[in-house]
Amino acid sequence: ATRHISIDSPEVRRAGREVLSLALMDARNHTLHLASQLESVLGENLDATNLDVSQVPHTVSPLWTLGHVGWFQEWWVLRNLQRQCGSNCDPTALRLASMDALADVWYNPVLNGPAGLAHQPRNQGREQVPVPDLPGVRRYLLETLEATLELLEKSPEDDEALYFYRLALCHEDMQGEALIELAQALGISLKLPLPGGASAREPVRVPAARWSLGLAETEGFAFDNERPAQIVPVPEFEIDAQPVTWAQFVEFVDDGGYDRPELWHADGWKWLAEKAADPSEHGGRRGPRYVDQIGVASGAVMQTRFGKPMRMLGSQSATHVTWWEADAWARWAGRRLPAEVEWEVAAHTAVRQGFRWGDVWEWTGTTFRGYPAFAPGPWYGYSQPHFGTHKVLRGASFATRARMKNPKFRGFALPQRDEMFCGFRSCAL
Repeated sequence: ATRHISIDSPEVRRAGREVLSLALMDARNHTLHLASQLESVLGENLDATNLDVSQVPHTVSPLWTLGHVGWFQEWWVLRNLQRQCGSNCDPTALRLASMDALADVWYNPVLNGPAGLAHQPRNQGREQVPVPDLPGVRRYLLETLEATLELLEKSPEDDEALYFYRLALCHEDMQGEALIELAQALGISLKLPLPGGASAREPVRVPAARWSLGLAETEGFAFDNERPAQIVPVPEFEIDAQPVTWAQFVEFVDDGGYDRPELWHADGWKWLAEKAADPSEHGGRRGPRYVDQIGVASGAVMQTRFGKPMRMLGSQSATHVTWWEADAWARWAGRRLPAEVEWEVAAHTAVRQGFRWGDVWEWTGTTFRGYPAFAPGPWYGYSQPHFGTHKVLRGASFATRARMKNPKFRGFALPQRDEMFCGFRSCAL
C-alpha cells in the first residue's frame, strides 16, 4: 500500500522501505545542496571559526548543524542495537562505536551524557574540540547515509522496525529548515522562492465538532507529543482565513501598540523593556525581527530577507513575530490567538472556505504540554523538558519540506523566539 506514497507527501510517515529509502536520499541531497549554497557564499573556508554565531541568539554553527544531521542518523539507526524495537527502545542501552571516534564529542547536543538528546543544541564546551571542515563533514554525511540505506534494505517492514529511519528523516528535514533560518539570521543569500501576498478572505466560521486530536497507533510514525489520540469537544468558533498580514500589523504599530502596557502580557511587557535596554536593539523593539522600517506615515515595511532589505507587500503574512507580539496584536484587535485544536480543526475542515496555511509557522494560544496519557519516546529530551514553558506553533513555513507540512505536527518554542519563519492568525472572542 505504501508503494504509491510520494516522497513529498506527509504520508511518508507510513512509508515502507522502498519509499523511505528514496526520501532519505532526497533529504540528504537537500542538506548537501544547502551546504553547497553556504559554501558558495562563504567560500571554501566554511568552518566553525569563520562564522561567529555567538552574537546571534539561538544559533549554532551551520557546520555543526550539518554534522549533527549525520550523527543523529548514526546514533539512532546505525549504532542503536535496539533499533528494531522502535518506540519501545531503551535510549540508555549500550551503543556501537561511531564511524568517527570524536563524533559524540563534536555532535552530541548533550555533552554530559548521551541519554535524552535535547531538542536544541547547547554551545558550552564545544570550542575546545573544533568540528571538522566542510569536506570532512560532507564525507561523514555520505558514509552515514550509505550505511543507513544498507541496513534499511534488510529491515522488516513493520512500524517499529522502521521507526528510527522515519525519525531520522523528520529530524533531517527539520534541521534543513534550521539551516535556512540560520542563513536568514546571518544575512546569507540563499536561492529560495519566497511567499508572495494573497487576496484577503473573510474569517471562517467553523461549526462545533468532536475532534480526534493526536495520532492513533495505526497511523505510522508519530513524535511522542502527537500521541495518544483523544476525542476533544470543540465549540463553534470564528478564525481568520489567513495569517495576519503586514498591512494589519502596521495598524497595530501606528496605534502605539508597542507603547501600551495594557495590550501586553506582563512577561511580554518585561521582555519589551529588556529589548529597550539592549544597546544592540537600537532603541528597542518597534516591529518584528529583521524589520528595518515599519512606517507610521508610509505604511511601508522593510524587512531584511537573507541579507537583502526588501519591501514587504501589505498582503504578505507578517513574519518573524514573537508570541508576545502576536498576543498583544490579538488583544489590540479585540481578538485572541486560536487554541491549537481550533487551528487543527480548521486546517482539516475549512480549506474549501478559504482557510490557507503553509507560508509561516503560526503561534497558537496553547501552552505546550503532553496530551493526556503522554508517554515519552526514546528521544525523550525532544518534548518533555519544554512542557509548560513553550508555546505551540502549528502549520509550516515556505522553508518547510513538503512532506513535513502536516496539520497534526506540533511545533513549539519559547514565546520570545522569532528566528523561525513565524506569524499568527486570530479568532473572535
